[in-house]
Amino acid sequence: MATLPLEVKITLSKSTDVFEPGKYEVKPCTVRTSHATKPPVDLFIVTPIAKGTYPVLLFCHGFLLPNNGYSNLLKHIASHGYIVVAPQVTPPSTSQGSRESISKVTQWLSQGLPLVLPEKVNPDISNLALSGHSRGGKTAFALALGRLDKRCHKKKKSPIRDNPNLPKFKALIGIDPVAGRAISNRGPPRILEYIPRCFNMSVPVAVIGTGYGNQSAAPLIGIPPCAPDGVNHSEFFNESKPPACYFLAREYGHCDMLDDWIADLLIFSKSGKGRDHMRKCVGGIVVAFLKTYLEGDEKDLDVIVSDPGVAPTTLDPVIYVKSEKC
Repeated sequence: MATLPLEVKITLSKSTDVFEPGKYEVKPCTVRTSHATKPPVDLFIVTPIAKGTYPVLLFCHGFLLPNNGYSNLLKHIASHGYIVVAPQVTPPSTSQGSRESISKVTQWLSQGLPLVLPEKVNPDISNLALSGHSRGGKTAFALALGRLDKRCHKKKKSPIRDNPNLPKFKALIGIDPVAGRAISNRGPPRILEYIPRCFNMSVPVAVIGTGYGNQSAAPLIGIPPCAPDGVNHSEFFNESKPPACYFLAREYGHCDMLDDWIADLLIFSKSGKGRDHMRKCVGGIVVAFLKTYLEGDEKDLDVIVSDPGVAPTTLDPVIYVKSEKC
C-alpha cells in the first residue's frame, strides 16, 4: 500500500470515554418484513430508549453472517446516542442483491423507521452514516460510490448521493472491508482500481483493519485468509480521498468484533485474545468518527490519533489525512 501523508491535529487532552459504554440505555429489536411498515428485508435495530432525536448509522453485515451477530458492537455504538439499523441481506442474496436491498432500506428509513422506534425517540435521517464489515464493508463503499450495477467499473452510474430519493451519507466506516478472494477474483462491482485517492466521493472515510485478517487460521489444510492482501483494508484506505482515517488493530482477526457465540463458530478466521477489547476498540473508533463528522465534535478522534495508546487494543499504524495536499 502506498502510504498517505500523515496530517493530524494534536490536542492537550489525552482522555476519551468512547471505548466505554455510553450514557444511554439501549434496546435491540428485530423488525421483520411482515411488519406493517413493510421493510424490504428483516432489520436488527439498536436504539437509545430515552426521549430525543438521534443520528442514524446503517450497518452492513459480512458475507453469510447474521446481522444480530454484531449485537455487542452495535449496542456499544448506540449507547453513545446513535440509532443503528442493520439489514439482513444474506443468505441467500447475491452481492448485487445486497446492494439493492440496502439501497431500498435507505428509502424506507424516513417513513418506516420512526414507526418502529420507542415512544418519543426520533431518527435524524439528515444525519445518516454508513458502515459495514468484511464484504459488507465493500457493500457500504459501493453504496457511497453509487455503484449498484453489475457492469464493468469503467461504466459508472451517477453517484447515489445525487439521487434526490435517497438520503446523503455524511460518514463512511469500513470495518476490515474485503473486495474479494484475490485481486484477480473480485465480484462486481470492481470498485478497487489500485490508484491512490481514486474513489469518486466526498464523504469522510474511516477504515479499521485487522492484523490477522490476511493470515489463514489453517494454512496446512488450504483454508485461505478472510481478508487477503490486495483486496483488504489497506487498499480501501489507499483509494479513499481525504478526510480519511486508518486504524490497524494489529493483534486481532477478521471476525473478532463479532459476538462470541458466532465468532467461536468461525474456526477459519484467525483470532486474537479477548474479543471484548476488540469490540470496544472498534466501537470507540466508530463513535469518535461519528461524533466528528455528524456532530462536529473532533475531540475524541483527535485524542485517539494523537495517542493510540488510549485504545484497549494496539493500534499501529494510525493515519489521519484531513485534506488534499497542494
